Amino acid sequence: MEKQSSIDKGLTPDDINALIRSHQEEGDQEAQTRIVEHYQKLIESLAYRYSKGKSHHEDLVQVGMVGLLGAINRFDASFDRRFEAFLVPTVVGEIKRYLRDKTWSVHVPRRIKEIGPKIKNANDELTNRLERSPKISEIAEHLEVSEEDVLEAMEMGQSYNALSVDHSIEADKDGSTVTLLDVMGQSDDNYDLSEKRLILEKVLPILSEREREIIQFTFMEGLSQKETGERVGLSQMHVSRLQRTAINKLRQAVSKDE
Repeated sequence: MEKQSSIDKGLTPDDINALIRSHQEEGDQEAQTRIVEHYQKLIESLAYRYSKGKSHHEDLVQVGMVGLLGAINRFDASFDRRFEAFLVPTVVGEIKRYLRDKTWSVHVPRRIKEIGPKIKNANDELTNRLERSPKISEIAEHLEVSEEDVLEAMEMGQSYNALSVDHSIEADKDGSTVTLLDVMGQSDDNYDLSEKRLILEKVLPILSEREREIIQFTFMEGLSQKETGERVGLSQMHVSRLQRTAINKLRQAVSKDE
């Protein structure tokens, strides 16, 4: 066994091509297993590039392995190129497709998904340049998109992973953020949080009946925007806009009260 492992670590491109042909032409499962073991670390590395070690890392590894098996079956060894040149884009494509189609809890327009990853880099770059937190309008101008798209991307980012109550869910015109605790409070012995809850109860009447429904379903009952839309008979995008409007109203009312 140790001898076999030593040989696999030293597989040359010609060895890889020979194993691929053996598997494709003769159904040699041992040849396939040797190729999989040889590239396992590479697949894990590619998966980590997109998972950053988060909870879905193992899922991405499995997706990458599926991509590897597909690449083994489809690679044409008669072409004068290394298998890695075909493998890497195949696996990366599978991982990106999985992230795009499977890991969002609600449907998100592709343009919003594409903007999302760019916002952090834009925010960091503008913060260094301006020596302050950038405004939404400045981020939008930097990315050459609308302010609405930036706001939607920031909000839709909530749909990608489960959020803690300390997670930023909205940015105001000055680039600052607000968390669920900032506007809702929490059942806790901590005086500050209890005070916030009392303030929230005082300012809730400023919301329309529909806005209160949205806040109740999305934050207090934990429904997704899609589920909330189905409950109240609105589209997910309409729910998103009403949610953002309600949060802005609550934030402003809480700020004035304090």
